[in-house]
Amino acid sequence: MKVLVAMSGGVDSSVAAALLVEQGHEVVGATMKLWGGEGDSGCCSVADVTDARRVADHLGIDHHVFNFTETFDEKVVGPYIEAHRRGETPNPCIECNRHLKFDAFLDRAKRLGFDFVATGHYAQIVRDDAGVLQLARGLDHRKDQSYVLSMLTGEQLANILLPIGMMEKSETRAMARERGLLTAEKPDSQDVCFIASRTQGKGRAQFLGERIELHSAQVVERKSGFRHGEVPAVELITIGQRRGISTNSSVRPRYVLDVDVPRRVVTVGDKEDLLVSEHRLTQRTWVHHELPLGSVVSVQASAHSPARQATLTADGVELTSPSRKIAPGQIMTIYVNDFVVGSGVIC
Repeated sequence: MKVLVAMSGGVDSSVAAALLVEQGHEVVGATMKLWGGEGDSGCCSVADVTDARRVADHLGIDHHVFNFTETFDEKVVGPYIEAHRRGETPNPCIECNRHLKFDAFLDRAKRLGFDFVATGHYAQIVRDDAGVLQLARGLDHRKDQSYVLSMLTGEQLANILLPIGMMEKSETRAMARERGLLTAEKPDSQDVCFIASRTQGKGRAQFLGERIELHSAQVVERKSGFRHGEVPAVELITIGQRRGISTNSSVRPRYVLDVDVPRRVVTVGDKEDLLVSEHRLTQRTWVHHELPLGSVVSVQASAHSPARQATLTADGVELTSPSRKIAPGQIMTIYVNDFVVGSGVIC
């Protein structure tokens, strides 16, 4: 089979490529050039392109760089900025997977004659008892990345390989060391690739402040209406936030309950005030088909948060037991057992 491997310059995609070569496939590596701005860090920096190319050379495979900067700006960076303007908390990495890795990159691979694309995600593509391809959690639940792939459809799964989905992270690094891959000890990327890190004296506030107008807002107590003070930029505040908000130090820790950008108000309260019994979802997608209302599922609102049992409703999901409110703009993944069945955006 002809396989195009998305090589980010990290250890996971390096080992994915190595395994496919050893399995006898016709493998080519490709790195996506997504962002050329000042915050060129994270998973698509110049250094990462160099690392990917050096690993490809070590494996004896060709390596290419695909320039998707315009698509990335349109589909990921622009919506990220606009979401903050509305007071939402977007997830740009998921949108990058949705629009770049498994849309633009997959389309390029098909046009170039490849049978599959492969990535270094910790998730599995398996066939169920009926022979239908399903997206399942990775074997290493601590590193499971099925959450960030929950926008995939069954049609896309048919053209995707996830070679390390059945491996533990420690096993991946051990394989990289055994094969002499220079990425064996490379730390995992943690940053949003288009935002310069705080260690460079910058960060999200400066990135957004250069692109949209940031507004101060009153910090108001939910029950009493007491005004604690102000935050310098309401567009940077997120639901559940505790630090970085002006509150009376004599009271218990306060948590952000609501962000109202038009009124310039941040509402705070007790941790218990964050508990909700349902989540409303928009932009719902399904791996294969929409489940009927009333279906019992489990839901997860971040890569490492615990799964919660819930029931599908017309507006979203009703939780079996209350859990913390999730910021609008975040993705909620819907599971049946360990299979991803769909996802939606918190609204």
